[in-house]
Amino acid sequence: MTVSTPKTPAPILIGPEVEPTLNWLALTDALQAGHLRPRAEIGDTFLYRGHDTLLSRAAWIDGMGLAVKTATIFPANPAAGRPSVNGAVNLYSDHDGTLEALVDFHLVTKWKTAGDSLLAARLLARPDSKNILLVGAGTVARSMVAAYSSLFADAQFTVWNRTPSGAAAMAASLPNVTATDDLATAVGCADIIATATMATTPVIRGEWLRPGTHLDLIGAYRPDMREVDDGALLRAKIFVDSRSTTIDHIGELKDPIARGVLTPNQIVADFYDIAAGKFRRDSADQITIAKNGGGAHLDLMTARYILSSAQAH
Repeated sequence: MTVSTPKTPAPILIGPEVEPTLNWLALTDALQAGHLRPRAEIGDTFLYRGHDTLLSRAAWIDGMGLAVKTATIFPANPAAGRPSVNGAVNLYSDHDGTLEALVDFHLVTKWKTAGDSLLAARLLARPDSKNILLVGAGTVARSMVAAYSSLFADAQFTVWNRTPSGAAAMAASLPNVTATDDLATAVGCADIIATATMATTPVIRGEWLRPGTHLDLIGAYRPDMREVDDGALLRAKIFVDSRSTTIDHIGELKDPIARGVLTPNQIVADFYDIAAGKFRRDSADQITIAKNGGGAHLDLMTARYILSSAQAH
């Protein structure tokens, strides 16, 4: 007697070619809906060989599924004409654990990172915001131009970069973007500020901020990294995308908390508090800060949105 083994459907391969089907505001809807589900279980692992790293971030959300986002970081690759970061997101079925899709790492990271901060701005920035300052002129800052433009139709962007030529190049390549070398003045004129740097010491000072400004802090991801000073934090109402991936892990909050400048109780809300109405500004002149810490649960929500969009088209 021959016993047949049920065949598992081949996973869908999703690359950058699906990007035209994606929509920034639809992604923020998906992220918001994802936080109405049970709280995610998340876990990270790191393996090292000299300067090379294998990073895996896993998440499981009951009712949504499982994702493992694996990245290899080989710093020597660019010298040989290859990207230093590579990887993929493995998306698994919540029903039976089968592999549903392999999604391009860079696609998920781009949309997750910008979508995370866009959701914060959608909830916290003043609806009439127009002047947007980008601090840093890298890949993330470019993504934020597209993301913010989907929500703020009249947005005008100013970009500042430690290397002025980087800001000039970005301004020359994108519409509605101008470069500046006067960061303090640009901060004082901004309705929204997005920081996407590799800074280990603050580049934004609280004394420069005007009432009503919203800040999306994106760049810092290690305990030794900061983008705004203590003064900015003390002037603002502070939010995070996830308490579990920011407060004890990223210098932006870990450092001032360790020094007694802040307490964890001063973090007003994370995305899991949206449904309770806590993730909001209280007045037009309030300064708000949202710290983007990422997290595998956001990769899972983003990958699931990308798969759904690809299947629909």
